[in-house]
Amino acid sequence: MMETRYFKPLPKNIFRNTSVDFQTPNYAEAEQQFIKLLTTENLDQQLLSQPDLNQCFEAALSSALTVAYTEKSSRSDAANLFLHRTLYRINRLNFFWYSDLNQYTNERSTYLQWVRDRIEDVWQAWELAQIDVESLKKQDVRQALIQRGDADLNPPLSENKRYIREEMTLAGYRHLIAIVSLDGLVESSRLCHILGGASNEVQATLIRVLIEEYGNGRLTRKHSTFFAQMMEELGLNPEPENYLDLVPWEVLASINHNFLLTQRKRNFLRYNGGFTYFEIYGPSAYKDYMAAAQRLNLSDQAMGYWELHIREDERHGQWMLHNVALPLAEHYPDQAWELLLGYDQEKLMGDRAGSVVMQLIKNAEIRSDIQY
Repeated sequence: MMETRYFKPLPKNIFRNTSVDFQTPNYAEAEQQFIKLLTTENLDQQLLSQPDLNQCFEAALSSALTVAYTEKSSRSDAANLFLHRTLYRINRLNFFWYSDLNQYTNERSTYLQWVRDRIEDVWQAWELAQIDVESLKKQDVRQALIQRGDADLNPPLSENKRYIREEMTLAGYRHLIAIVSLDGLVESSRLCHILGGASNEVQATLIRVLIEEYGNGRLTRKHSTFFAQMMEELGLNPEPENYLDLVPWEVLASINHNFLLTQRKRNFLRYNGGFTYFEIYGPSAYKDYMAAAQRLNLSDQAMGYWELHIREDERHGQWMLHNVALPLAEHYPDQAWELLLGYDQEKLMGDRAGSVVMQLIKNAEIRSDIQY
């Protein structure tokens, strides 16, 4: 019979590191140690008997949590990248990758949960401070959602949008696709986490969106299949996560934010507010990418993903607004402002990530040493 101690929560102090170097953390070394921890058999029990197993990682984690949100510098960028790569590696355990089953050995590890919570607590507090939450609570949510939807459906042509349409080179286009492939190849998978529960019109609409994203059950029509075909046409490797090292922390933050919202049902309104923005604004961005692909004389296969998304997401955006967000606002009048919080956070984080990706694209256009 298994001893009862295995069923008790592990004391958090066994995971605490006492020798933290806040000046020069070796994030690369710490990440490699963390990757090994992910597949260490009986990780929680191993850490009880061998606390040095995570010493390098814990030192880097403590330093990163101190630096990431207290300053804006290359040090904070490096800390953020380390934190969000760590968080992403934990969150990705919620997806099934049809690879070695041993990678899920610690998917319910107490230690991994503790690492995730420590990062999310500090990071989410910082993200929330970027929004004037009190003003959202005073708004007419229905009117605010409709006004936001109207504004974001056809936004003005910004400097970045114009650059994509008129100036971005093939090298920049390839770099863009490589970066966004981290999400594009597993598109909408996180939506699955919120679909269970009582049947109603909101749930039915979300399922309709998911079914269309998944090609109505046909792999050849699944959106990620079109994305993979686009990558192959551009000479890029369509294996999921192949270009993880190109992804900036701002993009990882958006992905991790969506993991957080979908894994906690208390955030149901926030997620659907954010998803409403994503589906409404999406076609505008896809039209920019489509225009760039046409200007670069790319094949239909190299732009088919955008064409499909423009057509379907224009419909999805209206479904999300009228059949999901507005009904939820009516059903939860006291918490309806959370829909606006989710909407505004998704937009803010998307804009932040977009600005950084644009700079990376421009850098890639003048370099010849990037390996794909």
